Amino acid sequence: MINTIFKSRLYKAITYSVLIVSVGVLGYIVFFGYSLIDALYMTIITISTIGFGEVHPFGTGEKLFTIGLIISSLFIFGYAVSSFSEYLISGQFFHQLKVKKVQKKIEQLKGHTIVCGYGRNGKQAISKLKNYKKQVVIVEKFDEIVRQLDEKGVLTIQGDATLDETLLRAGIMKAKNLITALPSDADNLFVVLTAKQLNKNCKVISRASKETSYSKLKIAGADNVIMPDKLGGSHMASLVVTPDVIEFVDRLTIEGETTANLEEVAINGLPEKYLDRTILDLDLRKKTGCTVIGYRTPGKDYIINPEASVKLEAGGNLIVLGRPEQIETLRRIF
Repeated sequence: MINTIFKSRLYKAITYSVLIVSVGVLGYIVFFGYSLIDALYMTIITISTIGFGEVHPFGTGEKLFTIGLIISSLFIFGYAVSSFSEYLISGQFFHQLKVKKVQKKIEQLKGHTIVCGYGRNGKQAISKLKNYKKQVVIVEKFDEIVRQLDEKGVLTIQGDATLDETLLRAGIMKAKNLITALPSDADNLFVVLTAKQLNKNCKVISRASKETSYSKLKIAGADNVIMPDKLGGSHMASLVVTPDVIEFVDRLTIEGETTANLEEVAINGLPEKYLDRTILDLDLRKKTGCTVIGYRTPGKDYIINPEASVKLEAGGNLIVLGRPEQIETLRRIF
């Protein structure tokens, strides 16, 4: 809002400045018969108060017109200087430079993840993505939150995530994933529709507050729909029924030095010699200490605790379990 006001004042100052020059030039031409060059020359030296000599000796009419031009220009240029100075002092000028710098960085990204909304769920998603060293762009509309993120050096776009132009600024055309964690299911629905329309290959994950919104979001194109409240209740019940299992699963993160971590290994990212070979040939346990606990086939079927004889096909993913240092070894080797 403040930025818009400053821009409006600057545009007015520029408009008034152009107007006073135009009036001066036309006045000297129409009323006093000056040529275009002479009229422009007289106007510039008059409003700039440089004080060179007149092109022609002044009559009474020319003197009165010039006096009016000087007085008008003083007010207008005073307003222009005041507006620009206030714009600089307010920090808006430097803020705009920072915004352009951020935009340039975003334009260089490819395969990044866009997170819409920096609320409770958005923060958790971003924290996890940062732990996995993923490139993230946040879309947030509130000034204070954007300012805090800017201070942390986080790539942030300020705007309404439901609008095409906002997602385009966030790099939706080259994004690999989008997470919409807005508090309103209706807004999340608009984001899903917009994102899929702009980039149908982008994986979209949406938050939902109501069960009735689940099917709507799926129909709109969301690849996954998460209901935090439902998951939270189920999680608490599971802590009663199978507490040790849940405690163990809760430790399967990338955070901390004593936790167990889960990691995906894309078959396409492995050295070519491992394609169409078996899990046994990969020998992850011996090379890294990690254990293969799952395999996703190219057809997106999941095999839990796969046999060592399972063939590694292009387009598949291995799911492995290991301690932090073992996961780091895995990343370094493969």
